[in-house]
Amino acid sequence: MSDDTARLIVLTGGPGAGKTTLIRELQRRGYRARAESARRILKEQALFGGRANGPTDLTLFAEMILAWEVRAWMDEQAEDGPVFFDRAIPEAAAMLGLPAPAHFQRAADRFRYAPRVFLAPPWREIYRQDEERKQTWDEALANGEACRRAYAHFGYEVVDLPLADVGTRADFILAACGLSASPAGEVGL
Repeated sequence: MSDDTARLIVLTGGPGAGKTTLIRELQRRGYRARAESARRILKEQALFGGRANGPTDLTLFAEMILAWEVRAWMDEQAEDGPVFFDRAIPEAAAMLGLPAPAHFQRAADRFRYAPRVFLAPPWREIYRQDEERKQTWDEALANGEACRRAYAHFGYEVVDLPLADVGTRADFILAACGLSASPAGEVGL
């Protein structure tokens, strides 16, 4: 079992900034990834009219995201090698405001990731609303800045991804992490 947090790499940013597409590209290249919890929770809650959907009960929604992200972090302790997270605990901790409620703060302090977090900045040309992504462009901009503040608050270095095609973005992250184009040729962390 590994507790090396440098291999737990977070991708963040507002909705519609290209994170999911980037995660898929990294998976295509052979890297492991953890899906964004919020979208999955929203889909599941919609199946039965659940309250944990943000507007109905933001506190419950944040608690569910936190529980999901803690479980994902803990599951990765049994694995080796790099893994990319589509969002992570600091965002759940910041959902209810900063400073975060005490147990959210403790979770963000206890379950750490690589010190450098990659932020997909808002990108108007690729932003699209869909069934789960109902935020306006202005809300997406605000969410992107909230992500930046959350990680900075919890002591992470936030690095903006270039506004470029998915291959270039993936190459940027891998180079910044000292990783090769595929895990088989991995250089290191």
